[in-house]
Amino acid sequence: MTNPKIEKVKAEIDKTKAKISEFQAKLRALERQKTDLENEQIVALVRSERISDAELSALMKSLHREESAEVRVSERITRQEEPRNANFDEN
Repeated sequence: MTNPKIEKVKAEIDKTKAKISEFQAKLRALERQKTDLENEQIVALVRSERISDAELSALMKSLHREESAEVRVSERITRQEEPRNANFDEN
């Protein structure tokens, strides 16, 4: 014995799942397109500055070191603030 209401809901669920799959595929394609366009923009910028491979590599390493240092400082500050915040909450 099948309930027509249940069958209708099941059909709607299947339809919705299909649409979700379509949208997920479309989203992945759009994200890839966005990444490709960003990469093209980066390459154009680097080429316009006429940066050699060695200079670009040095620049990227420098930026990575700066970013790593900023993260370490941020983590240190966060750890130092945690006890103060804990004490504040206790009062």
